[in-house]
Amino acid sequence: MIRKSLLLVLALSSGALQAQTPPPQAAAAEAPVRQVFTQAPLPYASNALEPVIDTATIELHYGKHHKAYYDTLNEEAAGNAKLASLTLPQLLKKISGYPAVVRNNAGGAWNHDFFWASMAPEGQRGEPSAALLKQIDKDFGSLDKFKEAFNTAGAKQFGSGWVWLIVQKGKLVVSSTPNQDNPLMDVAETKGTPILGNDVWEHAYYLKYNNRRPAYLKEWWKVVNWNEVNKRFEEATRK
Repeated sequence: MIRKSLLLVLALSSGALQAQTPPPQAAAAEAPVRQVFTQAPLPYASNALEPVIDTATIELHYGKHHKAYYDTLNEEAAGNAKLASLTLPQLLKKISGYPAVVRNNAGGAWNHDFFWASMAPEGQRGEPSAALLKQIDKDFGSLDKFKEAFNTAGAKQFGSGWVWLIVQKGKLVVSSTPNQDNPLMDVAETKGTPILGNDVWEHAYYLKYNNRRPAYLKEWWKVVNWNEVNKRFEEATRK
């Protein structure tokens, strides 16, 4: 009788212990993913680009879409020491050696950091520098002609993608890339150093502009951070 009671107590204790202690795979699933790659903070308030880009779009774009690229990339890096050892720019230059999930999310992470910094609130945007304007006149004929070429490339990008102004062998070139590719990638058709980029995925403009991508592209110039573009141009032409 004593032996049966003892066995019953042990069985109940064991069951309680098992109920309190999650299996190893469950504990691993609950463990937070180490943030190898860190999403840059949004450099202004979510309403700072109104009325060109609405608050709801920025909150969804930054807080959901952009964050998801970083989250997925960090999940991939958690099981890949080689990937985790690289910076984002280093990874982009070697992206052909990684699967599509890394290419898409590394591109999405970097592209959006670059995109947010390409815009600024009123009073912080500046104007194209004399050096940048001189190069734009040389390569496009005028600032207006450059904007027209940029807008045309963005409007013609089929499906989702990006439009860029890059420095390529001392010249300014407009290019576009599909999905989350960019000109820093070793798979890019047109390679160079980006100094300006606009997101033409529908999530970047659809809440306000619906399917009117050309209208979005035209309005977007009102929030371009020329101070940042000038700095990027100076750095790219020093190389």
